[in-house]
Amino acid sequence: MYRVAVDVGGTFTDIVLQNEETGEIYGTKTPSTTNDQSIGLMSGIKKVCEERNVNIEEIRSIIHGTTVATNAVLEEKGAKVGLITTEGFEQILHVARSWTPAPISAWMGFHKPDPLADLIYTRGAKERITAQGDVYAELDEADVREKITDLYNKGVESLTVGLLNSYANPSHEQKIQEIAMSIDPEIPVTISYDILPEFREYERTLTTVMNSYVRPPMQHYLTNIESKLKDEKVKSRISIVRSDGGLMSIPAASSRPVHTMLSGPSGGVTASAMIGVQAGYENVISFDMGGTSTDVSLTHAGKPKVSRETKIGVFPVKAPSLEVESIGAGGGSIAHVPMTGALRVGPQSAGSTPGPACYGRGGTEPTVTDANVVLGYLPPSLVGGEMKLDVEKSMEAVQSVAERLNVDVYAAAKGIYDIVNENMYGAIRVVSVEKGYDPREFSLLALGGAGPLHANALGKLSGSFPVIIPPMPGVLSALGFLQSVIRNEFSKTFIHLLSALQVETVLSELRELGDNCTNWLSEEGVPEAQRTVKHEVDVRYYRQGHEIPIELNMEEIREKGLVAIKEKFDDIHEKAYGFKMDSEVEIVNIRAVALGEVKALKLPSNEAGSEDASDAIIDKEHQAYFEKEFLNTPIYARELLKPNNKVHGPAIIIQKDSTTLVMPGNVGVVDQYMNLLIKEEA
Repeated sequence: MYRVAVDVGGTFTDIVLQNEETGEIYGTKTPSTTNDQSIGLMSGIKKVCEERNVNIEEIRSIIHGTTVATNAVLEEKGAKVGLITTEGFEQILHVARSWTPAPISAWMGFHKPDPLADLIYTRGAKERITAQGDVYAELDEADVREKITDLYNKGVESLTVGLLNSYANPSHEQKIQEIAMSIDPEIPVTISYDILPEFREYERTLTTVMNSYVRPPMQHYLTNIESKLKDEKVKSRISIVRSDGGLMSIPAASSRPVHTMLSGPSGGVTASAMIGVQAGYENVISFDMGGTSTDVSLTHAGKPKVSRETKIGVFPVKAPSLEVESIGAGGGSIAHVPMTGALRVGPQSAGSTPGPACYGRGGTEPTVTDANVVLGYLPPSLVGGEMKLDVEKSMEAVQSVAERLNVDVYAAAKGIYDIVNENMYGAIRVVSVEKGYDPREFSLLALGGAGPLHANALGKLSGSFPVIIPPMPGVLSALGFLQSVIRNEFSKTFIHLLSALQVETVLSELRELGDNCTNWLSEEGVPEAQRTVKHEVDVRYYRQGHEIPIELNMEEIREKGLVAIKEKFDDIHEKAYGFKMDSEVEIVNIRAVALGEVKALKLPSNEAGSEDASDAIIDKEHQAYFEKEFLNTPIYARELLKPNNKVHGPAIIIQKDSTTLVMPGNVGVVDQYMNLLIKEEA
């Protein structure tokens, strides 16, 4: 039996096939179909089965990372959303947090986006619940029924219910949901208590509205997938990857798509953590460079960092996700020279259609990929010879930049290469230096089709060595999905000073949430032996504006008391902000996380060979451009390399899903797991 993992990117769809009996892994790529991602998904599954001579009916499960929800927001192609909130708070999405982007005075050029739920489709419900959960004013059911009917008559396609203080008592939200479903059961209704039962009404309402906004397109997409699988007689279970690296079922993804907003990047983070630990490097900075964007993340002590809030475009979304910094830098990023005369790269991208000029699909603008072709870093074909590259068209495209800069075409190409590297280095600093971590204490792991071409240069900029190139970097995000666990979480706002709490009160509240996790795992069919429940608290100094999530050990709390929470919080705060305070600490939210373990993925170990890698050379005469000159740069075939082989730079290593550049003065050593570890020559 087999498992398939699918990662749909902006340019390519990556597919990984795993034989569950032997553990053998095989990856491939196919062009993404942006109009309907399910077409590319099905094409990719068929392709990987044909290439490995596997009957498609032997696939037991499909794990899928999708960008449908993210694209709906970024491209403003979501549903027409109606919002029911407490009367008097109809402008909640407009008032927001009075936030504008840095630096100072940037507000002058800041165009505030329109809310995802328009004010003309917002209605106030006559009701009021206090922050303690007491009913202050009963819900006027006749009034809210009339308002929902009016919204539906105006063409609202998805309804959000977000009432003031509903986190403390959801009864009014639940009643409004019942009324809405009785009016038209075909229109999806999302209540904030189901999405984010925590305080801060703006974040709770916005996150719920975003869920409503992307819910119809997500449901349509998932229906398409199920239909295509049915047509191909594929009966396997399909799971959707969550933003926090976990898995959710099709029904769960249909009702809570906001938890998939960073579905794609999470796979690369999960895989990077696994490979780093296996290779002996628990501190890893991963960067996933694809055709359109680059996602950078940090793993410390073998554990990826989970954030409680992320951003989709300019919208802050309070949903759990692995911490990822995304920038518009990819192989398809377009280089241009604006009126200032300074070379710029991105964030505009050529995507897959028409793509870089070298693809021969009508693209004429110079991209990062074209620069790599001109420099000789990319051989004249990709994807194992399936995609031929047009070197002349790349030269023509980059020449347009060279003329604007009054330099030769090779200097222009090198400038494009260096600038996109500096852009990605900025993202590395955001996830490391700005969070209190020294990048020199981390290794750098490259993934994505374009990542290994830039990894060595980024390692030199950040001081992060060794640079790790895994066996299948181009499809590593999809590989990471095979590591994903079934996941959900249950939370509750619980604002109390630590000094005023009893240990048993905290433990009792956490146990109650833990019971919800156990029941949910049972409903998902996870065997008891594979269930894990973790507990967290969000903590802050008294009257601070932001809190920090802390994972708790229930036994440690029983033994040491609540002082253990204060000690952990002080340590984390000092590391992140450089100081701690002799001040009261308060808990604001408590949480239980349900985890259903899946069969662990392990890369096979291989027997060591000699240091001599000459048997893997397939072109001894290749030339590539480095610091103002061409150097002899042999091309190696990745599949011919063996453990212990040393590849001295400059060198290019090609494989079906990616290409790796080893720069002059550096050496790549193959380890027992077939990772290429690039270090500076002694």
